[in-house]
Amino acid sequence: MDSSRRVPAAPPRIPQPVAIQQIDGLDLQGKYHSARIGGDFFDAVATGPRMIFLLTDISGKRGAAHTIAAEVQDTFRKRAQEIFGTPWANESEGIARLLHDVNAALIRAARGPRYAPTFLGCYNASLAILTYMNAGGPPPFLRDSEGTRALEGGGVPLGLFSHMTHEPCMQAFESKAQMLIVTKGVIDGGDGRSDFGVAGVQRALQEMHAASAAEICETALEKAHGFVKRSGFLRSKKSEAVEDLTAVALMRPGLVAKA
Repeated sequence: MDSSRRVPAAPPRIPQPVAIQQIDGLDLQGKYHSARIGGDFFDAVATGPRMIFLLTDISGKRGAAHTIAAEVQDTFRKRAQEIFGTPWANESEGIARLLHDVNAALIRAARGPRYAPTFLGCYNASLAILTYMNAGGPPPFLRDSEGTRALEGGGVPLGLFSHMTHEPCMQAFESKAQMLIVTKGVIDGGDGRSDFGVAGVQRALQEMHAASAAEICETALEKAHGFVKRSGFLRSKKSEAVEDLTAVALMRPGLVAKA
């Protein structure tokens, strides 16, 4: 055997496709705008009346970031089922444990620190309550009978420290309430002088008349992308995006929410 012959390196891993198993009492959808060039990643796991979902923005170019995302996905799917697979699971404690495990998987896969703003949520359809942790990402936006607003609460992004704590937040969903969660690329889209921003996302959610979570995502992303094009930030026809634009939406079926 010729010892000088090298064994070909294994091809880089990519995350498995997301197939959302919808549950009664919740419409959940995640959408990417066009081809991804960075590290945006969304996944969801349904177990009983609960939907556990993850939206993260792993820093770095697509190849390296998606290899890390594939490892994170393995941990997220396995641990979500283990932690929330019993009817008596405590959502606040469970979401904290899952965030810790996802963070550890991210650092391990990256072989060191890797900046990754992350939103992790567990929606209990039997209670119509979302328990979540926002680790460094843009705020979630809620639309219900009280209006449309950005929700407070956040913490340090994942991937920076092996031991960190985040305070769980809880949000009740009334009939037909809608929530929109986006990555940094949506918020920061623009020319540096004028960005789409938090106000742009909030206004988009308030003004749309979406009938589904998928339509909420699509409308928000189209508005954000249109703003980027009008700002002149897309400098060539070959470049349809300079940063990932990703949205996740939740809607509780029922009567139409007020603007």
